[in-house]
Amino acid sequence: MSPFNFLMLTLLSMFYYICLRRRSRSGTRGEALTSRRAVESGQRAVLPVSVEVEQYAKEVLDFSSHYGSENSMSYTMWNLAGVPNVYPSSGDFTQTAVFRTYGTWWQQCASAPPPFIRVPKGFYSQEYIELAFEEPVYPTAVEVLETYYPGAIVQILACSHNPFSQNPPTDVRAHQSTNTQARQFSPTIKHINFPTNLLRLEVNSSLLEYYTELDAVILRGVKERPMLALYKMPIIDINDLSDSEEELSDVGIPFKQEEEKMGNGYFDKLPYELIQLILSHLTLPDLCRLAQSSKLLQQHCCDPLQYTQLSLQPHWARLSDASLGHLQSRCTLLQRLNLSWTGNRGALSLTGFSSFLKACGQSLVCLELSCCHFLNEACLEVVSQTCPRLQELNLSSCDRLSPQAFTHICKLPHLRKLVLYRTKIEQTALLSILTFCIELRHLNLGSCVRIDDSDVVASMLAARCHSLCSLDLWRSRNLTDRGLAELASGCKMLEELDLGWCPTLQSSTGCFQQLARSLPRLRKLFLTANRSVCDSDIEELASGCPSLQHLDILGTRLVSAASLKKLLQSCTRLRLLDVSFCSQIDMRTVQELSGQFPNVSIKKSFTQ
Repeated sequence: MSPFNFLMLTLLSMFYYICLRRRSRSGTRGEALTSRRAVESGQRAVLPVSVEVEQYAKEVLDFSSHYGSENSMSYTMWNLAGVPNVYPSSGDFTQTAVFRTYGTWWQQCASAPPPFIRVPKGFYSQEYIELAFEEPVYPTAVEVLETYYPGAIVQILACSHNPFSQNPPTDVRAHQSTNTQARQFSPTIKHINFPTNLLRLEVNSSLLEYYTELDAVILRGVKERPMLALYKMPIIDINDLSDSEEELSDVGIPFKQEEEKMGNGYFDKLPYELIQLILSHLTLPDLCRLAQSSKLLQQHCCDPLQYTQLSLQPHWARLSDASLGHLQSRCTLLQRLNLSWTGNRGALSLTGFSSFLKACGQSLVCLELSCCHFLNEACLEVVSQTCPRLQELNLSSCDRLSPQAFTHICKLPHLRKLVLYRTKIEQTALLSILTFCIELRHLNLGSCVRIDDSDVVASMLAARCHSLCSLDLWRSRNLTDRGLAELASGCKMLEELDLGWCPTLQSSTGCFQQLARSLPRLRKLFLTANRSVCDSDIEELASGCPSLQHLDILGTRLVSAASLKKLLQSCTRLRLLDVSFCSQIDMRTVQELSGQFPNVSIKKSFTQ
């Protein structure tokens, strides 16, 4: 072939490829993909066009909490599977998915944990739900149908069942909405380089004034890899040095001789304590990066005093046994540890978890393990053996732990706070815990459906836990006036009591009036969905509980505006009052009371 012919052939090939590139920008994704493959294989572009697939969630895989019961569909996360039940209607509907909390009210309670230090400023998530779809696709759009108080979603993640292949296609930060009307939320998403049929929605309910309600999630995408994904794109990947566990492991790398000779500049002249104070404001990834800059800063960044508190929840997608291993030598003085959401789909093992606690558990007083599905009985046994000073333990939504696993908690005699929300704990194990853990001040038994007799539990609490400050019995199915009376007489220090959706409590027995007379320190009382609450109960609360701040009487038919006004006048510290679905309290009454008592947030949901 002559040089001229070779040059012409090269130019024609380049021109043809440029035409294909331009066509891919103006044509469909399928045409672009087909053309690219045709160029690479030397074949004609005859493959079919890739069609966009639209699909609703097939299954709810995991979630952190929900308002509903474990034995029904009302207000549960399982309502997010399938086609919409409510949309485009707006309002409070039982067929939607609702998280357990909203607003900042829960954070104001004595039972709320203090915030951890070093939490990245961009991490807003408080709750999550994971959804599976039928077909793996390269996402082109994600749509969330929000039917009441939209705006709580702060992040959407496209995940793989491989725990090391998770990429966030969209990052929706603090997208607050003041509108209560239904909407179709369609954020702009990032392209990812793997097909997914697993989406994770992360939510911050504190952004909203009331419960957010979700109806359905739509995933749109193509089965063939889009043209944009064939090129190197700037994506956020779990193996990226900027956010991966490699940052947590490179601290121990020795420095070269040239770097040692350069010295540490002005840092040599600063007091050790001052450098420590400066470094205390860095996030964990930044601390790990800084440790690689000089030997002096490596020494400061590895000082155990920098790791008395450690929240690994923001890094849940990247945490592994290796991560814990690299942090282990620095956490010998660790007092508060947050591993919530971590270790799922095989990222953490019993070996890695046990090794870390054996090295770092001696000084531990707070351990957060919410939604840690890697936990098993052996893990809780390790906790009981290696954390002798533990005072706070959170196992919220660890619903895959066997009932036998909870028997090891009774070996932690210094426990002051225990969260067992949505776990499979049974009555025998719980009574054993209450027998030995007499210093308990905060106990959450919400949605613990395997407790056979709540009256026996209440009686044991009254006999053993006289310092109890908060008790959550949300959706207790068998608590009666007898158990409540014993509880009120034995636990005089109670400030928070959640009796929401306890159907066996009846006002006609006088149990609520006796409660108000026995607990003058009460600051929070939830009587949600108890239709028997009446004016006499409200008036007794007004006279007996002057410190009351939060009251929920949603669903009662027997409370009048007059008794509510008396309550608002007497309880001057009241800040939250939920009268949703109270048949005698209409919107006009709510507006009048809100005008007279502007410091109180009076809630009244509606159904359109």
